[in-house]
This record gives sequence, C-alpha cells and structure tokens, in this order.
Amino acid sequence: MSSTATLQANRPKGSSSENSVEGPRRYLIGGNWKCNGLYDENVERINVFNGAGAIPSNVDVVLCVPYIHIPMALSLLRDDIEVGAQDCGNNTGDGAFTGQVGAHQLKDIGCTWVIIGHSERREGFGMAGEPEQLCAEKCKIALEKGLKVMFAIGEKKEEREAGTTMEVCAKQLEPLAAILNEEDWANVAIAYEPVWAIGTGLTATPEMAQDTHADIRNWVKEHVSEAVANAVRIQYGGSMKGANAVDLLKQPDIDGGLIGGASLQEDFFNVIRGVPQ
Repeated sequence: MSSTATLQANRPKGSSSENSVEGPRRYLIGGNWKCNGLYDENVERINVFNGAGAIPSNVDVVLCVPYIHIPMALSLLRDDIEVGAQDCGNNTGDGAFTGQVGAHQLKDIGCTWVIIGHSERREGFGMAGEPEQLCAEKCKIALEKGLKVMFAIGEKKEEREAGTTMEVCAKQLEPLAAILNEEDWANVAIAYEPVWAIGTGLTATPEMAQDTHADIRNWVKEHVSEAVANAVRIQYGGSMKGANAVDLLKQPDIDGGLIGGASLQEDFFNVIRGVPQ
C-alpha cells in the first residue's frame, strides 16, 4: 500500500441522503479555512463535521485547509468530503522553488482540488499580487498534474458601483480561456467572489448574484463553447452561510458556494443542506 493510501486508510465513512433533486449540474460546496486554526482546533472542527449528518447525494463537498493540516485532514476527515489546498505553485515539478508547494506534491499526498486566483492572493496581502496570466498558468499546471480547480474571480466594491463587474470578471477569465483546452474545463469550477462581500458580512442579493452568474455563463458560451457553458459549475463566494444559502442556491446559475468563515463552524453543514432537495 502506498504511503498516500495508508494516510487515508482509516478515514471515517460519511453518509449520503438520497432524497435530492437532480439538476443540470451537481452542486459544489467548497470550504476555505484560509490561515485559521491550530492543530487541535482543526481536529475538533473535523470531529464536528464528521458527526454532522448526511450530505445530499447531489452535492460534492471539498474542504481546503492550510498546507500543514492537509495530512491530518486526509487521515481524519470523513471520506465523503474531499480535501483540497488553498493555492499551489506555478512550478511544474521539483526544483529550486523555496516556499512553493507544487500541484504534483498536492496530488501525490491525496488532494483532489485546489483554489486558484482567490482575491486575497490576487491582491497579494498588500504586496505585488498574482496577475491574471499567472493565475491561468497555475490553473493549467494544476490540471495537468491531476487536480481539479476552483478558479476564483470577482470585482471590488468600486468596480461594482461603477458598473464594470463583468468587465473585471472577463479580464480575469480571458487568459484562462486562452490557455485551456475545451476538455480541461471538465475539471474547473468558476468561483465568483465579489471582493466587497468576502469576510465583510455583506453579500450580494440572490438576484444580483444570479445576474452575474448568468453573465459569466454567457461569457463562457461566447468565448469557450456552449457545451462548456452548460456544464461548468459556477460557485458563489462572499459571506454565504446557512442563513442565506437556500435563497442563493435555488438560483438557476448558482451551482454551489466557496465558503469562508462559515466553513470553520458547524454552519458549514447548513450551507450544504441548503441545496435544493
């Protein structure tokens, strides 16, 4: 048995609810723990999730944890929640890349997903951030190494107020559309995260979010293909939580969420249970 298989050999079994509505796309609920939690704190969070009950059968769930806690999550988290990373390097293999964690290493240890292009990385924490082309290249490398990608895009408050939301989203998507093959898109989800709603407690209304998701899907139809547009999952991120998940997730072009603060709490399962059933 490989070391990776050994790591995951004793993961507790999850449970699935069968009374789920089948739509055009499976829902995708991602949790992003960001830089939160000491080891014991995150073990306790995992224990809460392991006992939180059934996951609807029409939902894929992914938990993206800090790099240092990935092995712990892969060994302790229930097996119906996939484990992902919050970023990966743009290196294509081993080498002199101090501080980088490669997609090939994440895949090797057992991760299945990675978030790329989150606004906190695009902005660079007050430093030079990651430009659109780099995000696209990192996505392509991750896909080539066997990971699936939640590719985050979104506008700032002043851009929303100026009416340039879709211009911003298109600028972030253009390099991705140029670098991916059509078949690559089967392993990509687009996470629309209005920057003004991340961690602020503010959230787009369901109607606002739906309008932008529909615009994004139409952009994919025009610049990639109609087949990809119909199949690609578009998640909403931006203070989604149990209290607003039902109204957001019943919108026809909202296929899930990328959840920040609520994914650190049992409320994450209220979001999961908020999908149409």
